[in-house]
Amino acid sequence: MKLKILLIFLLFPIFSFSQVDFNKYYESKSLRFDFLLGGNNKEVKVYPEQIKQEPFWAGSKTNLLDPFNYGTFRFRVFDLKSDSLLFSKGFSTLFQEWQTTAEAKKVDKTFYQAVIFPFPKNTIRLEIDARQWEGNFKTIYKTEIDPQDYFILSEIPASLKSVEIVQNGDPENTVDLVILAEGYTILEMDKFVEDATRVSQYLFNEEPFKSEQGKFNVKAVLTPSIESGTDVPGESIYKNTYFNSTFYTFNLPRYLTTSDMQAIYDAAAVVPYDHIYILVNTERYGGGGFYNFVSVCSSDNHLTKEVFVHEFGHGFAGLGDEYYNSTVAYEDFYNLKTEPWEPNLTTLVDFNLKWKEMVSDSIPIPTPRKTIFNNSVGAYEGGGYMNKGIYSPFIDCRMKSNIAKGFCPVCEEAIKKVIRFYSE
Repeated sequence: MKLKILLIFLLFPIFSFSQVDFNKYYESKSLRFDFLLGGNNKEVKVYPEQIKQEPFWAGSKTNLLDPFNYGTFRFRVFDLKSDSLLFSKGFSTLFQEWQTTAEAKKVDKTFYQAVIFPFPKNTIRLEIDARQWEGNFKTIYKTEIDPQDYFILSEIPASLKSVEIVQNGDPENTVDLVILAEGYTILEMDKFVEDATRVSQYLFNEEPFKSEQGKFNVKAVLTPSIESGTDVPGESIYKNTYFNSTFYTFNLPRYLTTSDMQAIYDAAAVVPYDHIYILVNTERYGGGGFYNFVSVCSSDNHLTKEVFVHEFGHGFAGLGDEYYNSTVAYEDFYNLKTEPWEPNLTTLVDFNLKWKEMVSDSIPIPTPRKTIFNNSVGAYEGGGYMNKGIYSPFIDCRMKSNIAKGFCPVCEEAIKKVIRFYSE
């Protein structure tokens, strides 16, 4: 009975959320608003870059309002005439991670970003909000967009080939993952397709993706680089690649990312997509993932399977890192006086908002990290890069380590909720 009540509780936010009539307000293509996020450890500002029309809308045409409240940023689209909310989505960026580094205390920087939503039929107001230290959102930018504005770019997408890896349905009823080639030369495109197929299977070998595979489409886009590999600045290795990826992000050797988001968005636009994955042609260990933004992983490391799935957990489902002893560049990443937005982390400030209903009455909260609790959902101190004050739901999980058997029950349920949002 408790499990039945729990499933109703978990599905309730999605299926009870009042949604928008797609055909009344939108066309079946996308509007992309490109901008720079700039600032330092205390300030953030939006600098508009360009507006583009893109040929596909891959997202749901039923679920247009975000029920999750995830992300360090969000954007909202309002009908200008009626002021009604037409679209909303949370997201995270490389910028907010940089804000917590020591460098952000000394200099200002900008990071390329975009928000993408269905192409509106009428004039809309776009608002971009930043989550504050206390957990609430504050609007940092707003603008009006007339879909008839002749400054909205309507260009022919890049002439790039794509390969269908998994096909299970129409984009509006599936999760659409696009994998882009990074550091593969024109002579290595066959290798890229083989690698993309392999890492896709890694994902679908693990729950809950294994059970939910029929709700996914996966396409690989062939984006050939001039040179093979990627930058490794700490070893003075530099490669001319399509997306300018690099290890040593924030001076961490394993942190593999790219800031060339304009090129990434342009390449991904040749197919319908909900999430972008950059597969980097290297044997080195590394990757990165950002909620509703992008995921990155190396192709040929012996831990590529674990990293690929882990980073997709970040990028697709908004899961937080559960490890707490590894070296990171961040300082004061979480406010211990409020609940983290990630569904698998808690400060116990308001545990009712998290996975408390999944904890058996016999499990103490906080839960000791003892072998007797190895297979029990609880609240174990340690997570979010901190060994004190942040709690995670399982002793080990794919979001904590590479030796975990897979995702814990809390992370699995969080992933399923997002899959349902895109596909039902």
